[in-house]
Amino acid sequence: MRTRLLVVFGVLVGLLVVGLGAPLAGAAASAATSRLFADRLGDTTRFAALAQRAVTDDEPGALAGELARYDELYGIAAVVLDREGRVLTASRPEVSDATVARVQLALVGQRSEPPDTVWPWDTAPLLLAEPVLVGGEVRGAAVTVSPTAPARWETLRAWAALAGAALVALGIAAGLALPLVRWILAPVESLDRGTAQVAAAVRAGRAPRPVGDDHGPPELRRLSRHFDQMAVGVTHALESQRAFVADAGHQLRNPLTALRLRLQNVGAALAVPDARVDDALRDEHGAALEETDRLASVLDALLALARAEGRPPQPVPMPIDPVLDERADTWGVLAEHESLSLRRLGPGGLVARSDVDSVVAVLDAVLDNALKYAPPGTDVELSTARVDGWVEIGVRDHGDGIDPGELARATDRFWRSPAQDGSAGTGLGLAIAARSAERVGGELLLQLPEDGGLRVVLRLPPAAAPEADGERAEAAAGSADAPVSDAPVSDAPVSDVPVPDVPVSGAAASRSAVDQSPLTAR
Repeated sequence: MRTRLLVVFGVLVGLLVVGLGAPLAGAAASAATSRLFADRLGDTTRFAALAQRAVTDDEPGALAGELARYDELYGIAAVVLDREGRVLTASRPEVSDATVARVQLALVGQRSEPPDTVWPWDTAPLLLAEPVLVGGEVRGAAVTVSPTAPARWETLRAWAALAGAALVALGIAAGLALPLVRWILAPVESLDRGTAQVAAAVRAGRAPRPVGDDHGPPELRRLSRHFDQMAVGVTHALESQRAFVADAGHQLRNPLTALRLRLQNVGAALAVPDARVDDALRDEHGAALEETDRLASVLDALLALARAEGRPPQPVPMPIDPVLDERADTWGVLAEHESLSLRRLGPGGLVARSDVDSVVAVLDAVLDNALKYAPPGTDVELSTARVDGWVEIGVRDHGDGIDPGELARATDRFWRSPAQDGSAGTGLGLAIAARSAERVGGELLLQLPEDGGLRVVLRLPPAAAPEADGERAEAAAGSADAPVSDAPVSDAPVSDVPVPDVPVSGAAASRSAVDQSPLTAR
């Protein structure tokens, strides 16, 4: 923006310089032409006076010497003609008969008039003709043919001086424009810098630093103050929203637990052998318990989402293997119960810059999805890789996958795929996973293997090189002795088929279409 303002300012100053310089340049050329005309007119008039005796006595000898000396000294041709236009004497033998219209006007008694302005590119000579008067009668004419080089050079020198003055003026204008533009843009630059820190502060739940100061025009200073007020209002609104979600989740858990206990007591009474209860009432009781459990799941997910959208953690160098081993052991029990095999693939010893709780939240969400929708007897693959400098953790199942057209809404809260409407879940699991990935500077990607299923990838930034090397060595040594659920870590590829990357809107991509139950496996 600074460059554009300087360009606009420079164009305006340039137009001003041209607007003032063009008339001055024209005036300089006109002045040079006027001086040349006045000088040559005086010489021509003097020759006309000297030619009176030569024309009367028809003896041009003395005048011829005068014209020759004048031509030799100034390089200006001079000619004297009689009333019939015949040459009486000339300073140059090669001067032809004066047949120019201006000479004809002089022979009828008309004096020379100022010529048109001589410009530097005009090379035509200046021709002046004055009548030779004897007793008031025109007896001939005196003619001078002058080169215009002196006037043209004088004009060029004047123009050069004007150009130099214009450059000086532009330099002064530029020197004044730089601090002026800097002063004008100071609030804008503060807003530009402040926008990023305000966004980070809002996400972190802390008060943003004010961006307004006492620099710049009053209008922009007022805009900066209004921006600070808006940022504070947005921060308070988001903090209130997070607090409401967290408080509502906590406050609703107690009455919900009490309601479930009452329903369980009613169920115990209904289970008495001699209880006379309609079967429809028993069905309603079971449905009420199911709805209570579902409401509890929604509350648990809302609390997890509030934590995921709360103040971001401080990422630190984190070995990946211990976290994966612990989650694989935890979820391996459920995988075995569902007749699935949870396998570890990929290299070990990777170190990412992240937060353990955020990675655990993501893994729990995507592993819960994979185990829920993977067909019995298939593998669920938990893999690691380093791709383009990123540390990747992938979870792949061999289920039905999702429609690529639904990916745009993959991380929406409470959104579920029409194909999964009959399954249990809240629609918040992978929304939580996506927010957790964003909190630590990572992203969640969705890949659709060609042979079916779904692969969800958590990409994390790598740790700094010096720390990463030491941590990686320790992690590799520790993971060699750590057991992994049913299958050992191997260097085999994640899949034998090509896996195209399917982008999803936002910084994260996940399968909210494949719903999550509460993360109770942790």
